[in-house]
Amino acid sequence: MSNQREQVNQIDQSFSAYVKRQFKKNKRALYSLYLVIFLGLVAIFADFIANDKPLICKYKGSTMMPIFKSYAVSAGLANWPEDLQNISWNELDYDWAIFPPVPYLPTNQDMINGHYIGPTGDQKWDKRKWLNSKRDETAVGPQKLPTRYWHWLGTDQLGRDVLSGMIHATRIAFLVGFISMGLASIIGIFVGALAGYFGDERLKISRGRMFMNILGLFFAFFYGFSQRSYILGDALEVSIGSFLTQVLVCFVIFFLVLALFNLIAYALKLVPWFKDKIAVPMDMIVSRVIEVMVSVPILFLLITVVALVPPHIFWVMLVIGLVSWTGMARLIRAELLKVRSLEYIEAAHAMGFSEWRTMFKHAIPNALSPVFIAIAFGVAGAILTEATLSFLGIGVSADTITWGKLLNMSRQHPLAWWLAIFPGFAIFILVTAFNLIGEGLSDALDPRLKN
Repeated sequence: MSNQREQVNQIDQSFSAYVKRQFKKNKRALYSLYLVIFLGLVAIFADFIANDKPLICKYKGSTMMPIFKSYAVSAGLANWPEDLQNISWNELDYDWAIFPPVPYLPTNQDMINGHYIGPTGDQKWDKRKWLNSKRDETAVGPQKLPTRYWHWLGTDQLGRDVLSGMIHATRIAFLVGFISMGLASIIGIFVGALAGYFGDERLKISRGRMFMNILGLFFAFFYGFSQRSYILGDALEVSIGSFLTQVLVCFVIFFLVLALFNLIAYALKLVPWFKDKIAVPMDMIVSRVIEVMVSVPILFLLITVVALVPPHIFWVMLVIGLVSWTGMARLIRAELLKVRSLEYIEAAHAMGFSEWRTMFKHAIPNALSPVFIAIAFGVAGAILTEATLSFLGIGVSADTITWGKLLNMSRQHPLAWWLAIFPGFAIFILVTAFNLIGEGLSDALDPRLKN
């Protein structure tokens, strides 16, 4: 048995090494991966690249790191002192301070440089209103903006820095792409696996359990999510930490209610009619659901659903994930229709493994190759979908800056070319990079190209 496991591990390692070699041969895909990694680092460290708070400073004799402190405040774990609430961090008289390269948040308004000042425009500042103003009493009236506070990509109508908005919008783009596709992958892989592995005959459950699970899903969703929708909305307004905590509570309630109905199903087995097992046509049910989902225009469905919920980027991620799983479900279903009849699946059955263990441990892991390709293309599609919704002014709160929203601002002032060129180019580059990565994975995972 140990020798067989070693052979399987060697096969897996050799296949992984082969995929890496094939992927590296595709220079466009490799450079696209490097670009995505770079932009991913920009997204992760956006608060340390563009922020009005110092990275580290000494204020009134105390050394502190305000950006890290803001994370704790957002999570509801700490509070700002009274003298640091609702203040402009650039106006404080520090003993010393180290600021990020871009000293603005996307929401900071520079009223002197409002009304669409371009990157090469005449940018002014009033030194009396800025950092260390008390040390320079000679500054009178607006002067030329120093290089340190220059708006390198211009400003919008309200004087918000476009470069800061571009940097923080990178995080939004990656969050939308990966979270929505993560949700779509979980749903698509599970649903597609049920259809492909069990088909219409292999999944058999008792009438009582099937009836109680159908009824339990309805009540679990009602008490877990529908009844708590206002609590979720209020938590989302407080902080991300509070929202995630309430989501966890919703899932706990959901599974507790479902478990309660399964306990009732065991009691129903005392009745002979409820005890009899019947085949559940999973393949037919999933195929019909996919056909219905595909027949509905996704963009119109997204606009309709997003318009019914409070404007927030997390609802956009959730909705995109809930409507984007059909492609992955089809892929995993087609793969498992082939995999389920292979020898190692029959060997697992002969060893007495349950159907569920065989499916999750042996069948699904060997059918995921095309899903990885679909995820790469799906991330690009999710980013483009979010940009489209933001461009239409749907689903995103007023204080959230995204690439699509910057494009929307350019419609109000066509001469503000920087509001169209920079976000449009960013969307094009990131979407193209993910598409090239998907193309590279498709070639690398194709056994027909193996030498």
